[in-house]
Amino acid sequence: MKFVDEADVEVHAGKGGAGCVAFLREKYRPKGGPSGGNGGDGGSVIVRADTALSTLQDFKFQPIQRAKNGEPGRGKDQHGKNGEDKIILVPVGTQVRDRDSGELLADLTADGAETIVAQGGRGGRGNMMFKSSTNQAPRYAQPGTPGEDRRIRFELRLLADVGLVGFPNVGKSTFISRISAARPRVADFPFTTLVPNLGVVRISDVESFVVADIPGLIEGAHEGQGLGDRFLRHISRTAILVHLLDAGGVSGRDPLEDFEVINGELERFDRRLAGKPQIVVANKTDLLADPSVLDSLETALAERGFELHRMSSATGDGVKDMVHTIAAALREARAHDDHDRTANGL
Repeated sequence: MKFVDEADVEVHAGKGGAGCVAFLREKYRPKGGPSGGNGGDGGSVIVRADTALSTLQDFKFQPIQRAKNGEPGRGKDQHGKNGEDKIILVPVGTQVRDRDSGELLADLTADGAETIVAQGGRGGRGNMMFKSSTNQAPRYAQPGTPGEDRRIRFELRLLADVGLVGFPNVGKSTFISRISAARPRVADFPFTTLVPNLGVVRISDVESFVVADIPGLIEGAHEGQGLGDRFLRHISRTAILVHLLDAGGVSGRDPLEDFEVINGELERFDRRLAGKPQIVVANKTDLLADPSVLDSLETALAERGFELHRMSSATGDGVKDMVHTIAAALREARAHDDHDRTANGL
């Protein structure tokens, strides 16, 4: 199935049914009085998160979603049936925004979480509801009110603990395939990975974490260059970032310059991204003729407050140690977040 992480949808709630004007006429009850029932309420449009879904592709073919109208009231005190709600299922991690104002309506981060995006209209009251001691035979009823119409936008943000960032062809896909069951496409040309890949890494029977491989980060990604602006938001929920650099020199680029460029893109896209804990890894060390050339990179990163780790995703050298380093950093980040929530009374 094609990965689609944005969709625009028109939603239309159901109209309330009209109340009924009727009078009871039965044998032995010639003056039974008003008997017009109320109209049913219109159905609402509800968006619900579902773990069984992973893409917003269906909405490319179903851009209009409608709830059912309420039925009108009938004679003999019969109320109209309420219109059926329209339940829209989306992947967990979907943000729901008003398309016109950009207002965030809901952030559905848990299975079963839901929000009403268009409220159904209310059913009108029938004439039986207006009977009183001074008005024994009311000859009017209320019409139903219209349901809400709205244009909304779905934006999927993947739920992952760790985000892999770096220029194309630094080995992100190879790394995630080494440490998880994910099997992304791997090849030696730019933008091999065209969609984010998720992989579950199991440390033990009780400990695991989810890694997201974010493709297409290059200079200018925050402005739409390459693929990065489409996928940068997918690392907004991650607790830590793992920044891979090409230490083997295959790309012909300077690793330190790559580091600065990628962090600049993160900063310009969302300042909070650049402030996330970051593990910097020199990958493809198996292709490095002289390992000592990384010493200057290590020194430069240390001056910026980062420790340089070394590994080769292709050969597996250092990969296991890296997994445990990530797990330890993730535990620390989670403990820090829990402390902050406790301090803020959350």
